[in-house]
Amino acid sequence: MKIREVMTEMVELVDPDTVLRDAAQQMREADIGFLPVGVDDRLVGTLTDRDIAVRAVANGLDPKVARVREAMSNTLVYCFEDQDTSEAAALMAENKVRRLPVLNSAKRLVGVVSIGDLAATTGDDDVVGQTMQDISGASPND
Repeated sequence: MKIREVMTEMVELVDPDTVLRDAAQQMREADIGFLPVGVDDRLVGTLTDRDIAVRAVANGLDPKVARVREAMSNTLVYCFEDQDTSEAAALMAENKVRRLPVLNSAKRLVGVVSIGDLAATTGDDDVVGQTMQDISGASPND
């Protein structure tokens, strides 16, 4: 099955110069914990609710002043819409992430795929279970 068949197309995107408080409110309103960070539809990073809590607030940054770029992950891990879902699962496991931005062949953001999307649509419990186990396991830096 291809990523385009299981991904979420309605993508909330946040600009790197957005104030963290506004990004957090955007997450709350959309009931999500992950935002791709981009300029127009070009991916430049990702932001999670955990990034806001651990990288910003816990380090004393004021979310009313600090910008998304100060808390976002700069390391880009993504997949392409025409890749197989098993490749997305492998990327998630390898990078210990639960969500991947999805790009088209022009490297434009077109969606997001989550471990939940894979679980709900592929029906491959073995792949999803192994991926979750790999994601949840100790990271090489622990």
